[in-house]
Amino acid sequence: MSFLTGENAPAGRILAIASGKGGVGKTVMAAGLAQAFSAQGERLLLIDGDLGMANIDVQLGLSPQADLAAVMSGQVLLEDACEPVLGGAARPGGFDVIPGRSGSGGLAGLRPDAVNRLAAACATIALSYERAILDLAAGADDSTMRLAMAADDVLLVINDEPTSLTDAYAFVKRLRIRDESAAPLVVVNNAPTPDKAREAYAAFKMTCEKFLGYAPTLAGIVSRDEHVPLAIRAQLPLGQRSPDCAAMRDLASLASGLAAGREAA
Repeated sequence: MSFLTGENAPAGRILAIASGKGGVGKTVMAAGLAQAFSAQGERLLLIDGDLGMANIDVQLGLSPQADLAAVMSGQVLLEDACEPVLGGAARPGGFDVIPGRSGSGGLAGLRPDAVNRLAAACATIALSYERAILDLAAGADDSTMRLAMAADDVLLVINDEPTSLTDAYAFVKRLRIRDESAAPLVVVNNAPTPDKAREAYAAFKMTCEKFLGYAPTLAGIVSRDEHVPLAIRAQLPLGQRSPDCAAMRDLASLASGLAAGREAA
C-alpha cells in the first residue's frame, strides 16, 4: 500500500476514509473530499463502504433506486447503483455515489468471500473514474480491514478526543498486522485550533512510534465549523451549502495536498 499522487497516480485509484470510532465526521469528510477533488478536475466516485450502518444517502439527501445490498444480492450490477450528485462525475464539483443500505445493518454479516467480491467490484468500477473514495465503517472489524486493504491509500480521521486516538491506534495496529507496509495518512477533523490539532496528532504519532515502530504522516487539519452540522441537517453536501466556509476550504486544501503528494505544514 503506497501513496502515488499527481502525474504518477493511475486512473481508478481508491482512497479509503477510515476512523477508529464513530462520530468524528468521517462521512462528511468523504463527501467533502469528493466534491473538492471533482472541483479540481477529477472524475470522482464515492462508495459507501459502511456495511453495518451506511448513511451517505441520508447525509446527501438522496433517494436511491438501488444500493450495495441490491448489488450483493445480485439484483443489479454495481455500476447500475450509481447516483449522480450535483450533476454527477461529468460536471466539475459533481460526483457519483454508490450508496449503502441506510440504517439496516443488512450487510454487516457478509461472509469473507462476499467482502472479497465487493472489494474486487469496487476496484473494477473505480477504473471508470480518476479516483474513488471508499467511506469505510468506523472501527476495525474484519470486513472493514479487508476493504481497507483493497484501497491504494487510507486516510485515517481522528480528533482531539482520547477515545478517538486510542481507537485509531487500534485500527492502525490491525491494518499493519495484515500488511506491515501499510502507511495510512492522518487528518485531524473538527479541530478547535491548529495547535490543538497538532497536539492530538503528536500524541497519536508518539503512540504509533512507541508500540508499532511507525510514524504516521499528517495529511491535513480540518477546522471546527458551525456550517458542518447545518449542512448535515439540510442533507446537502457541505460544499454546496457553504462553499466558502472554513471546513470546506480546509477540505479543498487537503484534496490538493493529497493529489500533489504534499504533507501538512
